[in-house]
Amino acid sequence: MTNGKNEVLQVADLTKTYQCGQRSLTVLEGVGFALATGDTCSIVGPSGSGKTTLLGLCAGLDAPSSGNVTLCGHPFGSLSEDERAAVRNEHVGFVFQSFRLIPTLTAIENVMVPAELRGRNNARPEAAALLADVGLGDRMDHFPAQLSGGEQQRVALARAFINRPDILFADEPTGNLDSETGEHVVDLLFRLNREAGTTLVLVTHDLDLAAMTDRIIRLHGGKVVSDTRTATALAAMEG
Repeated sequence: MTNGKNEVLQVADLTKTYQCGQRSLTVLEGVGFALATGDTCSIVGPSGSGKTTLLGLCAGLDAPSSGNVTLCGHPFGSLSEDERAAVRNEHVGFVFQSFRLIPTLTAIENVMVPAELRGRNNARPEAAALLADVGLGDRMDHFPAQLSGGEQQRVALARAFINRPDILFADEPTGNLDSETGEHVVDLLFRLNREAGTTLVLVTHDLDLAAMTDRIIRLHGGKVVSDTRTATALAAMEG
C-alpha cells in the first residue's frame, strides 16, 4: 500500500543491460519505486539517462536484465510476451510523442481500436463522447493527415482513455507540439486523468510540466538520483 491506496505499479531493483559486441552497456541500474491509484509521477533526466527505457520496462514492452515489475498485481517476470500484452490491453493507456495514429483509420476509428482489441463491439458512442470532450466532435471522420499535430495528439488522448486504464504512460506527450498547443494538450491530459482516477507516469524534458505531477523521479546515468514530492503534491496535502 502507498498513502493508504492500492499500489498499481511496483518497480524493484530494475536493471537493463544491452550487449554491444564485446561490450555491455547498462542503461538502468537498481531502479525502484511504487505508485498507487491516482498518483501522478514524472520521470526526468538528460538524454540517455534511461527514461524511455524505464517507461518501456514498466509497461512490459521490454524485459529487464534483472529486477521485477508488477503492474496491477501481475508480476511481468513470470508472464510470457502474449500474457504481458494482455495485461497492457486490460490495464494500460499510452500517449506518445509521435501520436502513433493509424493513417488509414478516421479519428473515431483510431479511438475505438483499443476497445475493439478487447472485444468491445459498442465503443463508438463512447469514442464519440471522448472526441467531443477533447474538442474534436466535428473532426471524428477526418483522417490523421487531415488533422494538425495538436488535433492528432488529442485523438491519441481520447484513444488512451477509451478503456478506462488503471495507469497511463505518456512519453514526451508535448514533444512535437508548439508551446500553446502543448499547454492545451497538457490541460486535457491532467483533466481526463483526474476524472478517471488514473495513475500517470510521464516522461518529459519539460520541468514545468514535471512540476504539475505529485512526484518527480530524476535519473542520471541510469540511476535514480532523486525522488521528491513536488510543490503541487505538498500543497494538495496541506489543503
